[in-house]
Amino acid sequence: MSNVPSHHWGLEPIVAALRASREELHRTRHPRGIRELPSREAVANIINGLRAALFPTHFGAPGLTDETVDYYVGHTLESTLRLLAEQIRRALRFLPEHADTPETELREHAYAIASEFGRQLPDIRALLVSDIQAAFAGDPAAQHITEILLCYPGICAMTHHRMAHALYRLGVPLLARVINEIAHSGTGIDIHPGAQIGPSFFIDHGTGVVIGETAIIGERVRVYQAVTLGAKSFAADIDGSLVKGNARHPLVEDDVVIYAGATILGRVTIGRGSVIGGNVWLTHSVPPGSSVSQGKVREGERADAVSSRVQP
Repeated sequence: MSNVPSHHWGLEPIVAALRASREELHRTRHPRGIRELPSREAVANIINGLRAALFPTHFGAPGLTDETVDYYVGHTLESTLRLLAEQIRRALRFLPEHADTPETELREHAYAIASEFGRQLPDIRALLVSDIQAAFAGDPAAQHITEILLCYPGICAMTHHRMAHALYRLGVPLLARVINEIAHSGTGIDIHPGAQIGPSFFIDHGTGVVIGETAIIGERVRVYQAVTLGAKSFAADIDGSLVKGNARHPLVEDDVVIYAGATILGRVTIGRGSVIGGNVWLTHSVPPGSSVSQGKVREGERADAVSSRVQP
């Protein structure tokens, strides 16, 4: 006979109260009652499969040879793209234009998107290699490419972002957001999938970096930890709801360096070749070749009243 005491949890009123919360008081369900949601776990597995297909010697099966690697990549892509198509199908149902799309048509559309995404993988890999090379060139502590691929959080975040951005452009924003939020959770780097980022992008250290939805970043840009490319304000409609989709984040031109803790807000342009110093707060455009640093605090002057110094 068991010595474990018997407990009565009184679950009936708890279950009833939770049902009332779900169905009446604090509803969180989609207005159309969609229950088949994208799976975060499945998306994580998809990203792992795609990463293995892109860099099989680093993330693929052990013991791959020149004779077996292509078979491995093809087999991995076949299974991974099928999983991706299913998650795309689930995500498409959340778009208003697909509210009443027949299931067969929605499934075919999802497979078409997954197929197009697959065709883009060589270009995505090329962009990622440019990011890896930028990290190797920009970090004197980097010993070799393998270290960067396996260890650098900025490369992990950009791997997710390059894939998520492709899906965002293919019309699957919910799935794209899930992909980038997985990277955000693991690296502390928050990049919206809508952000447009050119080749050879290097995030050094990375923790706390935030890049907003409508940011546009050129080529060979380098940013450090805790950099924010954010919005200065949010337009609202007549009933106070935020207007979605407005261009509200910075434009960063080619060859810009943004040091740790800098905050750049609004639809401003950081001119080509500029250097933005650490902890700068910037809400206006600067011309190409600018050097922006914190203003020095003179005796008796409040720190928060001192503007940044811009030297073209």
